[in-house]
Amino acid sequence: MFGEVRAPSSQVITVFGGSGFLGRYVVGALAKRGYRVRVAVRRPGLANSLQVVGSVGQIHAVQANLRYPESIARAAEGADGVVNLVGILGERGRQTFEALQANGPRLVAEATPPGASLVHVSALGADPHSPSLYARSKAHGEEAVLRTRPDAVIYRPSVIFGPGDSFFNRFASLARALPVLPLAGADTRFQPVFAADVSEAVARGVEGRVPGGIYELGGPEVKTLRVIVEDVLAVTERRRLVLSLPPRLARVQAWGLELADLLTLGLLPNELRLTRDQVALLETDNVVSEKARTERRTLEGIGIAARATEAIIPSYLVRFRRTGQFDIERAA
Repeated sequence: MFGEVRAPSSQVITVFGGSGFLGRYVVGALAKRGYRVRVAVRRPGLANSLQVVGSVGQIHAVQANLRYPESIARAAEGADGVVNLVGILGERGRQTFEALQANGPRLVAEATPPGASLVHVSALGADPHSPSLYARSKAHGEEAVLRTRPDAVIYRPSVIFGPGDSFFNRFASLARALPVLPLAGADTRFQPVFAADVSEAVARGVEGRVPGGIYELGGPEVKTLRVIVEDVLAVTERRRLVLSLPPRLARVQAWGLELADLLTLGLLPNELRLTRDQVALLETDNVVSEKARTERRTLEGIGIAARATEAIIPSYLVRFRRTGQFDIERAA
């Protein structure tokens, strides 16, 4: 019957990049609602761990690569909703900003079936005029999505945190290994947002509960990078010297680490990787704009109460303490 509302269990949602950090939360949020989830990733084997977040047969992994339109079309075929989470912080080989963050979103939008919802996750700070190629490619990806699908929901989250993140865990790991923490962009402001809150926003976008447009997602706190690192040190109970690097020295440091990564054939630990493009990105605050707040294009505007870092990060950074989470005296 025309206008009949279909149950989530009869709908398929394709999630590109569903095996990543945020992807695990998004797939879980969709599965909890009863949707059948098609996880589109370059290596389907990496999505096997997602089976446990749904019932038997509810989550299915398929091969797709945003550099190849045919694979995107196959993954999106017949879907009732499409979510694109694919993004990279640094380029490696053919995995470039242009391919994955500027051109890939256009291909996903073009492959999304007529009538299907489309949610695209970009990044706070996306700007076609940014000195950072990362930020420019994010902005170009957004523009391409909206040209094809003006009704798409686009989310720009600030730095995302939660168990398994690459932000708070990175600094906790560095503090465990280094006596001094040299920071590029120490005074840059961030508005960390919990991964579960972002995934809830994505799920609501899939459901059609969020009008099309660009939304900026941030948590309840605005903190400088220095303060964030000091919070990490407090949680992990470590005393380290936090050293603020001037922009020129930060770029030199990034160049040296890029060279080290090249000479080690890409074997440099992730915690030590830093590029000049990332340093350029750190020159701009990463916070929700006043315009977005006024127009209610925020988490609060779509009815989600954002959770603070201090309520979440101790639960997963405790392992970085000298005595870990199994301190007998603490437990007693």
